[in-house]
Amino acid sequence: MKVVTGVVGNDIHVVANRLIDLSLRARGFEVFNLGVNTYLEEFFDAVVETGAEILLISSLNGEAEGWGREVKALKAQYKNLDDLIMMIGGNLVVGSGKAEDIVPRYKKYGFDLVCHQVDLNTGLDTLEAFIQERNTP
Repeated sequence: MKVVTGVVGNDIHVVANRLIDLSLRARGFEVFNLGVNTYLEEFFDAVVETGAEILLISSLNGEAEGWGREVKALKAQYKNLDDLIMMIGGNLVVGSGKAEDIVPRYKKYGFDLVCHQVDLNTGLDTLEAFIQERNTP
């Protein structure tokens, strides 16, 4: 499956981005990595251009929420993205917060999978389980 990934907004966590890229590739995904400092429009443009089935956005500086609020409205501006799996992970708020409060908020923003402060392998296991569940008749 094709995945567009990158770090949203003003976040420059290059090492984490690279680890996500390597881990996705090791699991057999075809990865289109947009790098750091990526705007939402760039993510959606890349999904359309590549025909990706998955959009995986990461954030480690906690500023994802400011960007994430715009995801549902922006996605609606693009055609044929109804089946796009949308995932976000990392440190998703500035300061502290509990996953049980943060995850539902991000789901309202339009994300299918939300991994707040979850280790990379657990997050990717969650993605693979979601894909398998979605593809099971």
